Amino acid sequence: MPSSPSLPGLRLLAAGAGVVLGSSLQLQQAQLWLPVHYAALAVLGLAVSRLLFGLDRRGPLRRSVHALTLAVLTALTAVSFGATGLRAGWRLAEQLPAELEGRDLAVIGVIAGLPQRSAEAWRFHFEPRSARIGDRVIELPSRLSLGWYATPDGPELPALRAGQRWQLMLRLKRPHGLSNPHGFDYELYLFEQGVRATGSVRAVRDTPNRLLGDGEGHVVDRLRQSVRDAITARVADASSAGVLAALAVGDQAAIERDDWALYRQTGVAHLMSISGLHVTMFAWLAGLGVGALWRRSRRAMGMCPTPLAARWGGLTAACAYAVFAGWGVPAQRTVLMLASVVVLGAAGLRWSWPLVWTAAMVVVTAIDPWALLQPGYWLSFAAVGLLLASGEARGLVAATSGLATAPTRLRWQGVAEWLVRLLSGGLRTQAIATLGLAPLTLVFFQQLSLVGFAANLVAIPIITLGVTPLALLGVLLPPLWGPAAWTVAQLNAGLQWLATPDWAVWSVPAATPWAAACGLLGAALALLPLPWTSRALGLPLLLPLLAPAVPRPAEGAYDMTVIDVGQGTSVLLRTARHTLLYDTGPQYSRESDAGGRVLLPLLRSLGEERLDLLMLSHRDSDHVGGAGAVLRGLPVTRLASSLEASHGLLALAGTLGVDREPCVAGRRWTWDGVQFELLHPTAEALASAEQVKPRPNTLSCVLRIGGRWSGQAHTALLTGDLEREQEARLVAQHGGLLASEVLLVPHHGSKTSSSAAFLDAVAPRVAVVQAGYRNRFGHPAMEVLARYAERGISVVDSPRCGAWHYGPAGAACWRPRVRRYWHHPDADSTHNGVEVANPVGPESTD
Repeated sequence: MPSSPSLPGLRLLAAGAGVVLGSSLQLQQAQLWLPVHYAALAVLGLAVSRLLFGLDRRGPLRRSVHALTLAVLTALTAVSFGATGLRAGWRLAEQLPAELEGRDLAVIGVIAGLPQRSAEAWRFHFEPRSARIGDRVIELPSRLSLGWYATPDGPELPALRAGQRWQLMLRLKRPHGLSNPHGFDYELYLFEQGVRATGSVRAVRDTPNRLLGDGEGHVVDRLRQSVRDAITARVADASSAGVLAALAVGDQAAIERDDWALYRQTGVAHLMSISGLHVTMFAWLAGLGVGALWRRSRRAMGMCPTPLAARWGGLTAACAYAVFAGWGVPAQRTVLMLASVVVLGAAGLRWSWPLVWTAAMVVVTAIDPWALLQPGYWLSFAAVGLLLASGEARGLVAATSGLATAPTRLRWQGVAEWLVRLLSGGLRTQAIATLGLAPLTLVFFQQLSLVGFAANLVAIPIITLGVTPLALLGVLLPPLWGPAAWTVAQLNAGLQWLATPDWAVWSVPAATPWAAACGLLGAALALLPLPWTSRALGLPLLLPLLAPAVPRPAEGAYDMTVIDVGQGTSVLLRTARHTLLYDTGPQYSRESDAGGRVLLPLLRSLGEERLDLLMLSHRDSDHVGGAGAVLRGLPVTRLASSLEASHGLLALAGTLGVDREPCVAGRRWTWDGVQFELLHPTAEALASAEQVKPRPNTLSCVLRIGGRWSGQAHTALLTGDLEREQEARLVAQHGGLLASEVLLVPHHGSKTSSSAAFLDAVAPRVAVVQAGYRNRFGHPAMEVLARYAERGISVVDSPRCGAWHYGPAGAACWRPRVRRYWHHPDADSTHNGVEVANPVGPESTD
């Protein structure tokens, strides 16, 4: 295999880099250009690239290889940028019209993909065939994401299957996700899948939801669901059944949440999806089978040589398996690399590994440019690139391209030789993969499994050579799912033992872009086959990533982040050496809550290793829904709340050794020069609540914070779900002492709160509303917003702003800062988004 690319090879590498770079640059756009601009750029790039690729190598540019390479890179960057922009425009054009949001629509369509059933709902993709509102025919996006929820007194939910044709009454809205620093981009996830509206199934008497037909298209999805259902019916252990479904048909959603947490803690989560190793193994075995059968027919061998038939047969089988398993990025990458080897071998060509690797990356990027923003894309290609570049190229390419070798390699004894080579080289390969991917894992997830090396040494052969083949063969011989499930259960038990120590997972704060770049460069230098003096240079480059600086407020100052949790409340307060979390947001479903999905990732990215105080304002689920996950996921020193003594969260805190206390009006403390004071509820109200059981809102903990920076006092008032009667008591007791610069709007802007007298007493400059996009309560109420407007108070609402940060550096909304063209257009509105950042601080980043 050539050690260095020739001039054509350099051109191809430059072209590949241009395709990836062009798409990457286009994905940074906040707004799309006009289609004609993208088309013109792509046409210009094509013309230039065609000219450059047609230049004679013996011409004058041969003397300037670097100039030619740069020109090719630039031309293909323009082509890729324009092509990605055009595709984005076409996809964005399928937007749900704003006037249809929140209205009942009668839709006939087909279920696509695998419907997911939870204890309380179905979640599925739906492809509309026709739709109307009243008597008017309307156009909807071609793919919807729906939820069909069970109701306490309603009928039992029907059994949904891929390919079913339904008439449904739907209520839709445009995709809108939470927006927090280092948070999951739900809107990008939907955009990449082509989903341009989300919604729920409604129960309407006049237009009942009814099944119109079965088996309409989606043949692959129907087969996948049949296999998944068969596994679920045969395997009693839901945990093992979920893993088998994930490995057999690519249904990662079948794996339970606790199991995913275990696999992430032990660093084996990559094995629970259809990985490149699984596809390669399948292709190898299929090639062996095709070759063995082909040799039995002289006529077949006369038509096509056995080695060539084996290569194409294995490639076809690998492609079919990847499609059947959901066509994820790792499977795409492996199939494309196998295809490159097979096609090049059939053409009598032999490319170096960088060209094959680049070709696969280019094709995956061209098919799905938005995959560039997914961690799995980079982890997948980085793993293969590191193994190839680090000297393991022969072993990996032999495993990956074994379909293209001599006929003797296709005999069954070749399997044993290959397995021995694979296992003997497993230790070194795993070491390279673990160390090489560690910096990238820290960049994406801010945590690393310290037991991952040991866990993978055991799990890789068990999953790849044992469970996955049994899961696939079980499609033909279902009894094989029994031993496969038993093996998964034993593996889970072992992984649970490995994950027990507190040090099993190492977390670091999120690194700045320059620190991440240094860390990735350092990892590459340390692992590439370079002289040891060069490798040693990589170690200091790793330090900014492994131990990044954690900025904290100065003495006397604080910073406050009003977190975007949807319809709920959660506020993070940090001083120079202390951290307080006020409320923990809602529980979204039985499987998901704000604590696990939003708060813990945010706290870890900020380098918070513990909470000095967790304050739960009152018992409503939109304020304490994530508390259990926070208590289990992060050390907490104290818990202050208005919860009744019998509440389960207090019992959980007690078992975890957390000090518990009621939040009682009059309590004051100082952290690092910042004053904190509780204003509500009173001790008498808490005592009587144990007997009378009042509305939880009336006991909301009200916290006032006072700090000082830039020579001025800065105050904030957090109010929970305080209501009008309690507001009046606070005004009567404290009067003008309630004055605060920032107000967390009581009860999410409900009509029962934000009385005129209260607003006059607090007199905030900025009021922050935490509410869900198009929430069913109508928060914030228009009449409440009118009272704020009458007093000249700027209002920030989380659906438009995302997380709102306030501190010595100024005030800023997160959503406009990270705005991309696939995000909800409300982020562009100046209705309390960018405008409100300036009145509060001199250095707004909006």
